[in-house]
Amino acid sequence: MNPPSRILPIIVFSQFCCTSLWFAGNAVMPNLLLDFNLEPTALGSLTSAVQFGFIIGTLVFAVLSIADRFSPSKVFFFCALIGALFNLGAVWEENTLGSLIGFRFATGFFLAGIYPVGMKIASDYYEKGLGKSLGFLVGALVLGTAFPHLLKQLTQNVDWQLVIYITSTLAILGGILLLTFVPDGPFQKRSQKPDFSAFFQVFKKKDFRASAFGYFGHMWELYAFWAFVPVILLVYQELHLNMEFNIPLLSFNIIGIGSLSCIIGGYISEKYGAKKTAGTFLLLSGICCLLSPLVILYAPAIVFIIFLIFWGMAVIADSPLFSTLVAQNATSEQKGTALTIVNSIGFSITIVSIQLLNILRLEISPVFLYIILVIGPALGLWALFYGKKSINQT
Repeated sequence: MNPPSRILPIIVFSQFCCTSLWFAGNAVMPNLLLDFNLEPTALGSLTSAVQFGFIIGTLVFAVLSIADRFSPSKVFFFCALIGALFNLGAVWEENTLGSLIGFRFATGFFLAGIYPVGMKIASDYYEKGLGKSLGFLVGALVLGTAFPHLLKQLTQNVDWQLVIYITSTLAILGGILLLTFVPDGPFQKRSQKPDFSAFFQVFKKKDFRASAFGYFGHMWELYAFWAFVPVILLVYQELHLNMEFNIPLLSFNIIGIGSLSCIIGGYISEKYGAKKTAGTFLLLSGICCLLSPLVILYAPAIVFIIFLIFWGMAVIADSPLFSTLVAQNATSEQKGTALTIVNSIGFSITIVSIQLLNILRLEISPVFLYIILVIGPALGLWALFYGKKSINQT
């Protein structure tokens, strides 16, 4: 029996509305620095605060098995509501760097009850065709990631507080919609008590480990690429002096196009399987890492832009497919916990790769910097195809 047709669109729209909290701070960051008299170095601290909050949140949610013990729709709603309130903290006139970091950290913490729980809700409805469903879901997150770059173009003459009010309102709306129209799914199996060993138990399955480590390799590359898209464009512009790009708009397009590839990848996986499709995209993005110096140095502008758009599609298209494999290779009672654990570790890895690029950009030419990202796809492919040869093919 197929779920009602409204279910997936509401989950996707709610996910987009609520994950806008994640990137709201990015859109108004220059205004925060100016209005609260912060040093430029505060930029990194405020950006990392949300990531660290999400990592700690996912660890807490995983250890306490929140998504498996309670109604996922209610968890999603309450986290959206609380996250929206902490997001509003940015407009407090008495803010200091410490209070702003605290508000952004708390926002990230409660995003742990939104992004992975949204995937858990989808998996409770779509046991078959999960790759396609998660393709739409991750696509919504990708648009949220790209959105701050577009906001830089659209909100130049608007008070920055309005951006915070809008994103918080959207998050509350998304939470209400999901709670009202998406009850707990037919494939949900609820745990009766917290399982403090679940964090380690899920990794005992070889199929699960292969899926998870494939995802970790993918995450090594993904957020580092997204974070450095404007830098790559700027490096090309400086090397080719007759070029002048609209960097915010191009960044939005290069990152945002990934939402389309997530959806396309989901449909492809229906025919060829999640494992094979994920591996293909991971291989393609790894090749892009290796080719990046040649393209930056020698490619004409149109070829360079097409290359980055292709890379932007390949680098994210495998993400919903890895989440599909993780969900399929976890028990029903631990599915929410498994997805949360993998998200927590994956996002921890993104901080390491981003900081490594930040350090190395002072030591080596930025042209050759992105070859380092191939480490992720290489290890991910090994884990996926050789870490456990009998991994679930669906």
